[in-house]
Amino acid sequence: MIEPAAMCRQHLLGEHVECHMFRGSLLKGTTLTGFLGRGLLDSRRLVSRHDQLAQEMLHRGYRHASPLPEDFDINAVPGEVDVQVSMAEITSRCEDCRRLQTR
Repeated sequence: MIEPAAMCRQHLLGEHVECHMFRGSLLKGTTLTGFLGRGLLDSRRLVSRHDQLAQEMLHRGYRHASPLPEDFDINAVPGEVDVQVSMAEITSRCEDCRRLQTR
């Protein structure tokens, strides 16, 4: 997974929101096939990833008041996050993230 410190504000906060959305989808039993097929989700690491993002948010001085309960089946949708694909995707679309990668 991309290091949270190497993400721009928009992508850091966006991925944080996605963690909460994934939790909701897992609780409802909604299919996450598209995210799995693109190497963007591993439910076994969802809570730890959320916590990494929240820590970076606090480090940057942002507020964080939404812990992510582990009240879903963490093995519901095992997948692997492809860091190289994620990095290529984010740096191709975001100049701010690209700039943070070269630090």
